[in-house]
Amino acid sequence: MCANNLNHVARCAHLCYTRLEFDRPVPDWSMQFLEPARTTVRHRGQKSGRVTVSEPASISTGIAQRYATAIFELSLEDKSLGELESGIDDLSDALNGSADLRDLITSPLVSRDAQGRSIAKIAEKMELIPVLQKTLALMAEKRRLFVLPQLIEQLHTKIADHKGEVTAEVVTVKPLTKTQIEKLSKSLAARVGKSVKINATVDDTLVGGLVVKVGSKMIDTSIRSKLASLQNEMKEVG
Repeated sequence: MCANNLNHVARCAHLCYTRLEFDRPVPDWSMQFLEPARTTVRHRGQKSGRVTVSEPASISTGIAQRYATAIFELSLEDKSLGELESGIDDLSDALNGSADLRDLITSPLVSRDAQGRSIAKIAEKMELIPVLQKTLALMAEKRRLFVLPQLIEQLHTKIADHKGEVTAEVVTVKPLTKTQIEKLSKSLAARVGKSVKINATVDDTLVGGLVVKVGSKMIDTSIRSKLASLQNEMKEVG
């Protein structure tokens, strides 16, 4: 089977699993992929017998991808991509601004029930769309809330691709104003030739400047970066 067909099978398997969890109809054409996918996963687990050091990151990415694909497809069907984008923006801001929320989704000391109750209250208070609320409930039930940051990132990427824009990850020492974000977005758009959405976060360990990542391109204008480069040069001279 060619690589394109294998990728299609994997995507269909992930989608139909998650659609079943969401109580949504699974297309007849996708059911053929369901049982083989289960067999493959079971066989791989029996063969390895343990999780290698390199597996946890790939497992987290796979879980996030599974939910992101289903959520995106369901939101397309419901014509609610705008509400979905607004919801994941709010979730991203909440995660960046709340250490308590980060602890809630990652701490093994928080029980499954406590996670579920807390995340349900948060989702309701934030007025997230139903598909997001149900996703968070499912993730809490299955102890998968720890992949929420990856889920948000993948959904941002899918929505941006759908809209024909790119997302720039921007890190600054202080929060950017709305005017600064708009100016930076226009400046980056002129460089990359596409509409640019800014995902801004704060890192108070930066001495100054900002760090911008657009796709695989990194633009680092922070003083900390310049000091690190200078130190490296001094070491080479010594």
